[in-house]
Amino acid sequence: MESSGDNPQAVPVLRRPSRQVEGLLWEPSERWVRGTKGDVTVVDSRRPVLVWEPGRPVPLYAFPREDVRTDLLRETEKSAGRPHAGTTRFYDLDIGGGTIAGAAWTYPGEELGSYISFEWFGREVLDHWYEEDEEIFVHPRDPHKRVDALPSSRHVQVEIDGTVVADTRAPVLLFETGLPVRYYIPREDVRLDLFTPSDLTTRCPYKGVATDYWSWPDGDVPPNIAWSYPGPLSAVGVIKDRVAFFNEAVDITVDGERLERPVTEFIKPRK
Repeated sequence: MESSGDNPQAVPVLRRPSRQVEGLLWEPSERWVRGTKGDVTVVDSRRPVLVWEPGRPVPLYAFPREDVRTDLLRETEKSAGRPHAGTTRFYDLDIGGGTIAGAAWTYPGEELGSYISFEWFGREVLDHWYEEDEEIFVHPRDPHKRVDALPSSRHVQVEIDGTVVADTRAPVLLFETGLPVRYYIPREDVRLDLFTPSDLTTRCPYKGVATDYWSWPDGDVPPNIAWSYPGPLSAVGVIKDRVAFFNEAVDITVDGERLERPVTEFIKPRK
C-alpha cells in the first residue's frame, strides 16, 4: 500500500500483484464481463481473472464456475483449438440445438482450477462480449497497455509513390503501447478520390470496428492501406471518421522530418 507524495490525506492505492502458477500469469479484474450466444447469456461475472499464457502476448478471461452456465457445457478430452498451457479438461458448448466443440476449458493448478475460460482468438465461440456495457472485440483489453488519442497541431503529410495524398495541421496522434504512432487525419485533408474503397472490416479491442478501408490503385502498394472508424469506442472517440495510413508502407513527414518506415506484423513491406 502506498500514498501519493507526502500528503497525509492522500488516498492510499492498493496494488494487486499478478500471480504465477503452472507457467501462467494471472491477476483479478474488477470489470463486469458478460458473454452471449444468441439471446442466451453464457457468462455473467463480476469476478473474472485475466490470464496470460506463455508465448501469448495478450490475456484471456477466466471466470468462476458459478458465473458460467455450466449446464450448457459437456466435458470432453479434446481441444478444438490451440493448446492452453497444460490444460487437459475441455468442454463442448451445447446451445441452440448445436454443439461447439472445445469451446471452453479449465486451467491446471489449484488456484485456477475452479475457473472456466472460453476461446476468443480466430474462433469466437460466443457472439458478443461486454466489459460493463461496452462491447469488446478480438480479445480482452490488457490493463497494462495504454491507448491515447491526442489532438495535435503538428504538420503531417502522407505520400505514396511521390504523390501527396494527405496534408494536415490538425491530426490526432494515436499512441498505442508497442505500436508505431498512427496519424488520424481529417477526411477533408485526404485525397480519397485517388483511392479505391474496400469492403474490408476489422475489429480492435481498444478502438472498435473499422468498416471504412481504402486501397491504392497501384498493385505495388499493399491493399487496404488506409482506414477509418465511423463509430470508435468512447475512449478514442476523437478519431471518429478520420483516416489513418499504415506507416509501414507509405511515407509520412511530420513537421518537415520524414519518418522511417517501421516493420510490424500488420503489413508486409513493399516489394
